Order: sequence, then structure tokens, then C-alpha cells
Amino acid sequence: MSFDAADRSAVAQFVRTCGAGVVASVGSDAEPQAAFVGLTATDDGLLVLDALESSRKVANVRARPRVAVVVTDADVTVQLEGRARVSVDDERRRLGEAYRARFPGSRALADGFAVIAVEVHWVRVYDAGAHPPRVTEAAWS
Repeated sequence: MSFDAADRSAVAQFVRTCGAGVVASVGSDAEPQAAFVGLTATDDGLLVLDALESSRKVANVRARPRVAVVVTDADVTVQLEGRARVSVDDERRRLGEAYRARFPGSRALADGFAVIAVEVHWVRVYDAGAHPPRVTEAAWS
């Protein structure tokens, strides 16, 4: 299942297929905080997740938007780094609907929930199923 880290649509499809990953953010004490979350992606590679408004993730993203995300299946691991934001207004509605399309019944657009968008800046794809294993990296502008 090799694909290149520069291929935004392939990376997005991988994220949508896996549907979950670990998001790491930076807490107010400058310590890392990680959480396993449901994830989807738009065709252009924007990552989308939801979280309780009261969660550490939301507070961290608002204060320190740099995040790292890891998504994996049996053979392929994708590492992504970028800047996150809590979506508002039309973007919140549009991305919340995209999240609900991937996760029917999601509460992403309910009161008390935030929709977080991650603009990816760097990607690394490691495919252990290829022989030899294949690694690609890309900076996304």
C-alpha cells in the first residue's frame, strides 16, 4: 500500500480509511499531551477531529497550535505535523459535516464540542509492508 508523502489525496484517503490516530499537543506547562482520537481528512489533506470544548486538547490548540499526529495500520505509519485551530462559523459547520460523514452519529456539531482543523506542514510515510521498507517525507506548503 505504498504512497508518497507528497501525495495529499493519498495521505487524506489513508487517514479517512484508518479513522483514528494519536494527536499530541503542548500543555500550559510546556509538557507534551497525547490523545487517541477519531480523525478524518479533506481531499486536500486538512485533518479534522472533534473534542469537548473543556478538553486539554482544545485549550492547548488555542494557546499553542503546533501539533503532531500519528496514524497507523498494520504496515503503514504516517506522521504528520502542523498547526491546529478550533474552527468557527461556516468552517466549523463544513468540517463538522465532513466529520459526521465519516462518523455517523458524531456529536461534533453539538453544543459543548469543538471541531479542530489541522493544517499539515510535514508528512512522513513509513511502509513496512514494502520490501525493503519504504520511507518518504514531504513538506507541504
